[in-house]
Amino acid sequence: MTKSEQSAGRFAYEGLDRVIHEKARLGLLTSLVAHPKGLPFGELKRLCGLTDGNLSRHLQVLQEDGLVAIDKRFEGLRPLTTCRITPSGRKRFLGYLEVLQQVVEDAKSDARQDGEKIGRLSTA
Repeated sequence: MTKSEQSAGRFAYEGLDRVIHEKARLGLLTSLVAHPKGLPFGELKRLCGLTDGNLSRHLQVLQEDGLVAIDKRFEGLRPLTTCRITPSGRKRFLGYLEVLQQVVEDAKSDARQDGEKIGRLSTA
């Protein structure tokens, strides 16, 4: 196999899940993975800096994809919405993080190599 064939698709990163990769949803899942028992809607809103409508829409996308579960109930006379990451959502999120870590490592490695090449050229 040639070097060109070996590197074909090297930077495709198939595991970067489009549902998770969106900035707000990445923040939501990071918050929820750190709180496996779940978080109230208001706390998620505060932690992620989102509006009610924006948070609701992102949670809907995550729920439809099976990444989060949403529990709506009343505490006294007040509604309480609690969100938590599902077991399959946790597994998917951790797999996503592994791929993201590879992206970071590849970028650092290639940037280091380019820096070394530039350094050699400027001293020549």
